[in-house]
Amino acid sequence: MTERIPPLGTSAATAAAGPDDRPPPPRLAYDRHTWKEIAHLLANLPVALLGFTYVVTVLFTGFGLTVTVIGLPLLAAGLSGARLLGRMERARARALLGVRVDEPSRLPLRGPGGFLQKLWMSLKDPVGWRTVLYEFIRLPWGVLTFGITLTSLFVLWPVLPFIARGLANADRAMVRGLLSPSDELERRIAELESDRGVVVDTAAADLRRIERDLHDGAQARLVNLAMGLGLAKEKVLEDPDAAAAMVEEAHGEVKLALQELRDLARGIHPAVLTDRGLDAALSAVSSRCTVPVKVTVDLPARPAAAIEGIAYFTVSELLQNVSKHSAAKSASVDVWRTNDRLLIQVWDDGRGGASLDGGTGMRGLAERLDAVDGLFVLESPEGGPTTVTAELPWRDRTDDSGTGAP
Repeated sequence: MTERIPPLGTSAATAAAGPDDRPPPPRLAYDRHTWKEIAHLLANLPVALLGFTYVVTVLFTGFGLTVTVIGLPLLAAGLSGARLLGRMERARARALLGVRVDEPSRLPLRGPGGFLQKLWMSLKDPVGWRTVLYEFIRLPWGVLTFGITLTSLFVLWPVLPFIARGLANADRAMVRGLLSPSDELERRIAELESDRGVVVDTAAADLRRIERDLHDGAQARLVNLAMGLGLAKEKVLEDPDAAAAMVEEAHGEVKLALQELRDLARGIHPAVLTDRGLDAALSAVSSRCTVPVKVTVDLPARPAAAIEGIAYFTVSELLQNVSKHSAAKSASVDVWRTNDRLLIQVWDDGRGGASLDGGTGMRGLAERLDAVDGLFVLESPEGGPTTVTAELPWRDRTDDSGTGAP
């Protein structure tokens, strides 16, 4: 049995908070933080002039040419260039002001969609427009900060650290307010766009698999059954013994077709999972594993049907990998709930060496979990053991989740 780990999302959220980027309090003596702030304030004017000239030239030209064919594409290109200006400003703020601002997500322009859709996405880009507003504000602000800082170097130098700190704090506020992702909205939109593609591809692959299984399995057997019964019907009067043998053979084909349909239905959604939940369903799937598996399910209640199904198929595929590739002597499956997360841990004492890049199976599981805000962590050193930890969001089971057979 392996030791349970804390929820992965908790540690990730803690790490994402980042270190404190506030500089130490200003002092009368000039330290390196003060000199960096002074350098940033003096550089505001030339940098603001470049940015203001760019947005006025490119964007006003784009607006002026909107009556022509090239106007809107030029305006979209100008907004893309504004994104680059924002990136340079964030880099300057990180280097001189210590402001740690995440980079906004890139526009998903390489995915599906025609030229007009991508053009419209570029034209309504909130990151580009906020950068344009930032560059407009910066010109008068750059003139003001340059004049105050340069004058204070010669006239008010004893209190310049305090003046520089006040002006630099205003710069920090502008960078955070205009050049940072808006409440993670852009990043979340990009993630949802990517996850939607994964879900669509996965659903299409599952439909192709079901169609292939039906065509090559049960459908072929039913065709043979119809032909056999037709021949038996013709021989009933001529050769009753041969007809009886054909009917017996057809009866065997019916049993095999029914078994294949049951297996196919189990692959879509097993009845035991719907009727009795994860504990019974995982016990059933572990009994088919070639390695002895200890299953421990510690859940106060059943999760939503969708989360339950994803958890079941995740464990099922991992146990298939254990049977086929691990050469293990024992394995274990642990399922439990921590706060609002459903934790799954599958362990085996096999030879290890598994990786997300080693094939499509592990990578596909990771993509499926990521599509539902889950996490997938694989630890498999050479020589073993292998520990796979999956994390899913917990959703309470509602009345319409159903407990009957599908």
